[in-house]
Amino acid sequence: MNFINQKLADFKVNAYQQGETKEITTADVLGKWSVFFFYPADFSFVCPTELGDLQDHYEKFKKSNAEIFSVSEDSEFVHKAWAEATDTIGKVQYPMLADPAGKLARFFGVLDEEAGQAFRGVFIVDPEGKIKSYTINDMGIGRNAGEILRTLEAAQFVAEHGDKVCPANWHPGEDTITPSLDLVGKI
Repeated sequence: MNFINQKLADFKVNAYQQGETKEITTADVLGKWSVFFFYPADFSFVCPTELGDLQDHYEKFKKSNAEIFSVSEDSEFVHKAWAEATDTIGKVQYPMLADPAGKLARFFGVLDEEAGQAFRGVFIVDPEGKIKSYTINDMGIGRNAGEILRTLEAAQFVAEHGDKVCPANWHPGEDTITPSLDLVGKI
């Protein structure tokens, strides 16, 4: 199934964020760029390295008008216990969504029903709630927050400058490409 330009379904989930529990809904996501970052489980091995890497880049995501929403099938109470027990997770400032019923993981197509865990999915969603980029990795393959940020910035650039595209390894401020017939076969 292709998720590009698919609109978010309405959702309401509980979350843990910096010592508090709260509710996150579709309305909380609209109006800014969002990164939904699925991971298999709290109290695991690759997951804290990824969530820590995201935290290390969190200020850059916020400067790009984007919010990170990490998501696992654990409850908000397990997220709280993990943050209190683990220094790396205790530093996480972005919302950690609880999806124990698997509704978000099913919508995004990342739920491993047999394991009851989510595959490592990253979904970049625009302010209107449309998915603009996604990757899905198997459970044991960690991701790179710097590449997620670069992809977000490229998606934002293309959204703002629809007549230009971003080449491989593009970063803000670098040259882009304006597709035209005179470039065919010359790149």
